[in-house]
Amino acid sequence: MKQDIFQAIADPTRRAILTLLAIQALTPNVMAEKFDMTRQAVSKHIKVLHECDLVRPKQSGREIYYHFNAKKMQEFDNWLAQFRQNWETQFNQLDQLLTTIKTQK
Repeated sequence: MKQDIFQAIADPTRRAILTLLAIQALTPNVMAEKFDMTRQAVSKHIKVLHECDLVRPKQSGREIYYHFNAKKMQEFDNWLAQFRQNWETQFNQLDQLLTTIKTQK
């Protein structure tokens, strides 16, 4: 079952994993040490992130390293940008209105 990206990033541990992987590729064992949790628990989080294409595995010898998929995150950021621009426009209009009201007094 493919996971929803919002469900994937709603979990603080998964967000922390993404932050770590944005810096460098890691194996599930190394991630488990950083979070003081079992490898199996980390693997469940990685599975969700992988299903959303936020991380990608790469085999290196006997180890699987997970990489942050910046391209997928960029797609998500681009989707959010349309809302960000709307919010900024509305806040700018509010700032202008408040400035106008303040100067009229």
